[in-house]
Amino acid sequence: MIRALVTATTALAALAGLSVLLGTGSWRCAMRVLLDLLTAAGLLRLAGGQGWTALAAAAAIVLLRRLLWAALTAGAPAGPPGRGRNPPARAPDAAG
Repeated sequence: MIRALVTATTALAALAGLSVLLGTGSWRCAMRVLLDLLTAAGLLRLAGGQGWTALAAAAAIVLLRRLLWAALTAGAPAGPPGRGRNPPARAPDAAG
């Protein structure tokens, strides 16, 4: 039962990641959704297997997700100017 649930979660993770990619056009957002849902599948697998091997596999999945996300966001642009910071100074109008 758990194995089927893990397989279904993994398949739905791929489908959700693809849907986010097509819907938003942001591959970073799609990757984030995919990695989060694959982490959920790994934790479900841990619920089915009560051994050290299952725990090590879940820890490896979480570690891989964190390392992959850190590598992907290392070169991410800061975003548009003025978002989350002071707005850029504007030149005075000619009329004012």
